[in-house]
Amino acid sequence: MSSASPDSGVFVIKIGGSTLGEHDTSLADCAALHREGRRVVVVHGGGAAVTDWQKRLGAEAAWVDGLRSTTPESLEVVVAVLAGLINKELTRRLQQLGAPAVGLSGVDGGTLCSPISARIGLVGETPRCNPQTLNRVLDAGLLPVLAPVGLADDLSTTLNINADAAAGAVAASLGASSLVFLTDVPQVLDGNGTGIDCLSEAQQRALTDDGVIAGGMLPKLRAGRAAFGLGSEVRIVDGRQPHIVRRAVDGAAVGTALS
Repeated sequence: MSSASPDSGVFVIKIGGSTLGEHDTSLADCAALHREGRRVVVVHGGGAAVTDWQKRLGAEAAWVDGLRSTTPESLEVVVAVLAGLINKELTRRLQQLGAPAVGLSGVDGGTLCSPISARIGLVGETPRCNPQTLNRVLDAGLLPVLAPVGLADDLSTTLNINADAAAGAVAASLGASSLVFLTDVPQVLDGNGTGIDCLSEAQQRALTDDGVIAGGMLPKLRAGRAAFGLGSEVRIVDGRQPHIVRRAVDGAAVGTALS
């Protein structure tokens, strides 16, 4: 699939539901960046809301290596919550902030596709992004908001896709200048609980092998490392900090940068 060059000036911001609170400034930062003429793509998660709705419906969430296992029954909840409730709420809020946001999912335009996982059900573990639709939206001066559901390669089903993996695939396909993951911790931590300013590939591998990097941080760093290898600046930052998106995009030494 075609992609842009790494100097294309696209900023991919991965927002997780856990970091969006009443006083959060992430969406305001994204709207401000758009007003300045930046090409911004928001990729969102929402796992907590999916889990909440699964509980309401009497289903239990199951996880493998930080990824949600997805049955045909739970897929209905995943699609409804991510591509419906959360996507449209974020799109509404961005429009309220003055940004011409357009809510999409990875199904639209075949934007995200993947083989079906052999171990955790209807999940796309290795998503690829076709950037055509996103580029058209960006070229029209709009701000795309992408929900992490996509298509199986054979088009036989919709798939649940981890939002971090989706953001990495989007950044890679668009040749993003910057990929920012918002999370709810200040930095990636080493084995002593100390924050890491710059995380090398060797250090990432060692901390993963030792079990220090685990859970939801695993897909962030896997996706981030792939995008970094294609030329994107990648940072993992605390989405609860005021104007952290602005600071990260402007090159401030915040969170953990991949190196």
